[in-house]
Amino acid sequence: MPLRVDVQPEFFPWAVERARLDWDDLVFRFKRLPEWVTGKSKPTFKQLQSFASATHAPIGFFFLPQPPEEPLPLADFRTLEGADVGPPSADLLDTIYICQQRQDWFREFALTSRMEPLPFIGSTNVGASPEEVAREVSKTLGFDVEKRRACASWDEAFRHLVGQCEDNGILIMVNGVVGNNTRRVLDIGEFRGFCLSDRLAPVVFVNGADSKSAQMFTLVHEVAHLWLGDVGVSNASLAAPSARVNEIWCNAVAAEVLVPRQLLLEAAGGDALREKVARLTRSFKVSSLVILRRLFDVKLLNGEHFQAAYAAEVTRLKTLKEGTASGGSFYNTEAVRVSKRFATAILVSTLEGTTLFRDAARLLGIKKVSTLNEFAARLGVNS
Repeated sequence: MPLRVDVQPEFFPWAVERARLDWDDLVFRFKRLPEWVTGKSKPTFKQLQSFASATHAPIGFFFLPQPPEEPLPLADFRTLEGADVGPPSADLLDTIYICQQRQDWFREFALTSRMEPLPFIGSTNVGASPEEVAREVSKTLGFDVEKRRACASWDEAFRHLVGQCEDNGILIMVNGVVGNNTRRVLDIGEFRGFCLSDRLAPVVFVNGADSKSAQMFTLVHEVAHLWLGDVGVSNASLAAPSARVNEIWCNAVAAEVLVPRQLLLEAAGGDALREKVARLTRSFKVSSLVILRRLFDVKLLNGEHFQAAYAAEVTRLKTLKEGTASGGSFYNTEAVRVSKRFATAILVSTLEGTTLFRDAARLLGIKKVSTLNEFAARLGVNS
């Protein structure tokens, strides 16, 4: 007779809620789940392993006397309709943990490589003028309006911005799933991005499950957090106001970087709103949502008209079925997900024999040595 494991009943609903999974789906898969919850029966160790895996919970948790509290390991800048967001999901926690591990590795790499600390990290505060800081951000990253206008689309402009950030020492990770697990899609309702400030290994993570039209704003918003020296998670929104001072300030900086107020006023013109938005979107190489927000910011659109136009535009963009950061070849996608700068560094270190293949594979989410070698070759890293 299989050995039964004595697990406190409250662990089962806790694990399901933590994973943000549907209870009925779990009951369909684990027929005895209702009995485990009532204490009528106990799972076997194999059943417990399967349940822990299905709910993305460390199996060791189930042997504790009660479910552990798992506070968000970063500052929480998120609000939802003016209220704090609830406990973090397993998907968010696991994403933060892997990014922290990558940051720890890169920090050690930077120290041994004698890289210079980045002077802009933590160089300002929320008392500074968002317009002045925006100009500094644009200058530091080499991401002004004229260079964006040279791009064929704002999608290309986004890729250019990612490259400029990485060239200036910021590790940019854009992913819509946990690691490479396509069944664990990140919830944009929970968060849109986070930043891990560090003068040697700053990280910006952008939720790639979000529409591409939102990703550029999130990226610049998180970069603004780096200027403050913040370590925190955000749900930066162009439409909904935030109750957090840091979020309000970073929104203002991001908006000014993407669409400078003075240039917008000069280019706004007197054409109808639909034509105006389309023209300015092409000119500034940003999404139509950013343009609508900036027209509201500079008082060329009142609150009522802004909300209506914004909602209509969100609906229109959804019908276009915008893609996310995933897609394309595995190797191109992997470089976006883990940061090309990080991937190049760890592959160089691995092929030189400084980092174990096992550690590189874990941090890159790659299981096969052959895949890791091919990834290195695609990035121009030679053994």
